[in-house]
Amino acid sequence: MSTLNKAEAASLRVVLCLLLLFGTLRPARADIASADRALQQGRAAEAVNLLQPLIAAQPSDPAAHQLLCRVYYAEELADPAIHECEQAVAHVPASSNNQMWLGRAYGLKAEHAGPFTGLSLAKKVRVAFESSAQLDPSNIPASTALGEFYIAAPSLIGGGLDKAERIASQLQRYSPAAAHRLRAMIAEKRKDFSTAESEFRSAIAEGHRPDAMVDLGAFYQRQNQPDKAVITIQSALNADRAHDAALMDMASILTDAQRSPDLAEKVLRLYLASSAKSEDAPAFKVHVQLGHLLSQHGDQTGAHAEYEAALQLAPAYNPARKALQRP
Repeated sequence: MSTLNKAEAASLRVVLCLLLLFGTLRPARADIASADRALQQGRAAEAVNLLQPLIAAQPSDPAAHQLLCRVYYAEELADPAIHECEQAVAHVPASSNNQMWLGRAYGLKAEHAGPFTGLSLAKKVRVAFESSAQLDPSNIPASTALGEFYIAAPSLIGGGLDKAERIASQLQRYSPAAAHRLRAMIAEKRKDFSTAESEFRSAIAEGHRPDAMVDLGAFYQRQNQPDKAVITIQSALNADRAHDAALMDMASILTDAQRSPDLAEKVLRLYLASSAKSEDAPAFKVHVQLGHLLSQHGDQTGAHAEYEAALQLAPAYNPARKALQRP
């Protein structure tokens, strides 16, 4: 058998590179894009089925690991989410988004952990969020998450309103609305409710976005002012054109206020029929929320249909399975 000469070897390397580029990398990117579209539409099982073989074939693909982390996060599967986000960070530690999603995954597990484990996880949340915000100060969701952590967490694990104020000042450059929202949360934590309301209104004034109106409505609900909450949510719905994830929060506020159940149902159905669905409000969670609403008003058949619809999209979503098991 003859050996390749230098020219033939060079040609072979070119061919192999082209095969790698067009035969492997492009399908992998296509699979990731398809999985992301599935996640945005709430089709968690489809996203997992696309990503798992991709990761098996390319274990060092950080984008695939991060996306699978987000799918598991949406399904409230904390341990698998943490594993996948840790893999993403291990391969690309300098990614602000990788660090942010790792922090969120740790936070998901901390919500259901005991006091000692929760304390350890909360510190990991802080470290991940701080890394994310430092890596990219223009990453508004990362800075917002860090600011919210500082507001909610005790000083023992690195929280503090002074730290949150610094984050709000930094956010002002990139998103005045996000800065006002964070300042509103700081004021509310201090029980300075008039300033909190003013800051929430300032966030609305920056763009009259429905999600900013929802924040004000949620504030009124926390202040036991359900009439104001409902009026604000109605304004948010009137301003809504995209029918995006803000609708899920609108319905939650109406339900918590025990007002306008028909409107809450309408809002959830608008979202499920929308082309603007996203992982911010996974469709399978909205089906469960709608099922609970229908169940509260005696429509058990309709409720079960919604729970079944949720499981069709995300068989691993335990709240849907538990809801179906209720008498």
